[in-house]
Amino acid sequence: MINALRFCYNIFMRKYTTDDFDFDLPEAQIAQTPLSDRETSRLLVLDRSTREVYDKHFYNIIDELSEGDVLVMNDTRVLPARLYGVKPETGGAIEVLLLTNTEGDKWECLMKPAKRTKVGTVISFGEGALNAVVVDIKEDGGRVIEFSYDGIFLEVLESLGEMPLPPYIHEKLDDQERYQTVYAKNNGAAAAPTAGLHFTPELLAAIEAKGVKLAYVTLHVGLGTFRPVSVDDIDAHKMHSEYYEISDEVASVINAAERVVAVGTTSVRVLETVASKFDGKLRGDSGWTDIFITPGYEFKVVDALSTNFHLPKSTLMMLISAFADRDTILVAYQHAIDEKYRFFSFGDAMFIK
Repeated sequence: MINALRFCYNIFMRKYTTDDFDFDLPEAQIAQTPLSDRETSRLLVLDRSTREVYDKHFYNIIDELSEGDVLVMNDTRVLPARLYGVKPETGGAIEVLLLTNTEGDKWECLMKPAKRTKVGTVISFGEGALNAVVVDIKEDGGRVIEFSYDGIFLEVLESLGEMPLPPYIHEKLDDQERYQTVYAKNNGAAAAPTAGLHFTPELLAAIEAKGVKLAYVTLHVGLGTFRPVSVDDIDAHKMHSEYYEISDEVASVINAAERVVAVGTTSVRVLETVASKFDGKLRGDSGWTDIFITPGYEFKVVDALSTNFHLPKSTLMMLISAFADRDTILVAYQHAIDEKYRFFSFGDAMFIK
């Protein structure tokens, strides 16, 4: 009994630091390109109750799902959000990464080099096809810019922008759609919900034919993906807000599920945000979330999770270490490293049940 109490104390009361979520990963295991066949990625299955791991392929995920389950996916679509422009007054080159559409034609963004841009700085893209002016500087160094253009903004952006691949990917992506899920629908993300990149239309059809319901929520992945945890005390880390939506119909389907299986940490954040607002149940809702899930968090909706392998010391490592305790996750990650799994956005997947 005493040992059991000590275990519970260690899991729920321990004060974690950022270093507690670190691990060593050989650089060669950072996937640089996606596989030609999405569903042939490897799948590490982790049983939380026994701490056992199994090596499979992603198409085997259907064997982990049962009739009555609801598979919840994030249908956000990544914008070609990386733009290369110049300052007309000096000719200086400026790189812009769009993050969040705050209102109208105003966008929060990251700039490089940021020191060369102050409020009032004008930036031109595509020889004037798109122009922007810096209207605000955020406390974290981000900029808010307001665009001017002729025509439809998304069409102009499609013609000038590039897919904003993470900085650890150095290879050129020939097929831009490989950084989109096959069910991507709602424009607005600065990064892909990469856990969903493994699904194909055929696999989703087979899953649905098994009696598993498919449900879609939206979370536009933004600054939080690019912002590292820079403090030792994880409680001092501030998550950046991201916009989410869930419909009444989808909420009803999930509330009636025998088991809720979230695809990706972004889906988890939508479900847990809304459930936290409405006494553990879901309803149609939209807004901005900065939920930060760390060990000790009590999950209200999610019963199982399909996710990719995450960066050391990241908020995503902290989230999955809340879903399955940190020691279990680190043991599973070491297994994945030893077995030469591919990591991060274009890497392999993990199913935690």
